[in-house]
Amino acid sequence: MPDEPPPAPEPGSAADVIRTWDARADHYLRLFRHELDGKPFDLAALHAFAGRVTEGGTVYDAGCGPCGHVTELLAARGLDVLGIDLSPRCVALAREEKPGCRFAVMDQREIAGARLDGLVSYYSLHDQPKRELPAALAAWAAALRPGGQLLIVAKEGTGDHVIDDPLGSGLRVYWAEFTQDELRAAAGAAAFRVDDCTVREAYEDEIPTRRIHLAATRA
Repeated sequence: MPDEPPPAPEPGSAADVIRTWDARADHYLRLFRHELDGKPFDLAALHAFAGRVTEGGTVYDAGCGPCGHVTELLAARGLDVLGIDLSPRCVALAREEKPGCRFAVMDQREIAGARLDGLVSYYSLHDQPKRELPAALAAWAAALRPGGQLLIVAKEGTGDHVIDDPLGSGLRVYWAEFTQDELRAAAGAAAFRVDDCTVREAYEDEIPTRRIHLAATRA
């Protein structure tokens, strides 16, 4: 008998994130290579985050994806930035796109000993079930020094399931959305002080879902 293919990983698991992102990284790079050029609100939020971190401070761009554009922006502001992602393909593409920046294959929930001054999660929470949110925030809190800065950007909503990739990769992907209350509560439970939580409407070329920008300080 021919060998049976290995079972598919559990939807939303780390193995599933790797599988789906390795498969769609090139597609997303084509879509989002110049993403920040058309998002003034996001640019302002990232620059504000950089301004709250001491120059030369150590920062992780958690879930950097294939573009590396957030990592590059923060490095240009004088921060010591490492872009991290579970997907080897995302990291390989980011290194090609931004050869002057640093990237590593790493699980953003396994960074407790990092001793960071800041962490950005730019749409990195959507690939795993919402029940994983407290563990993710706790890991980030353990990695940040007291006074360390956190910026979360997430899509607003109540979705928490597998769907057809809304950006047309042809894959079935895990898709989690969040409310302001959920993000505030998880941040507070993880010893963060929420400094600002702002919602913006989607831009014309985006999925028609509002975006939450949450800025917080490690207490």
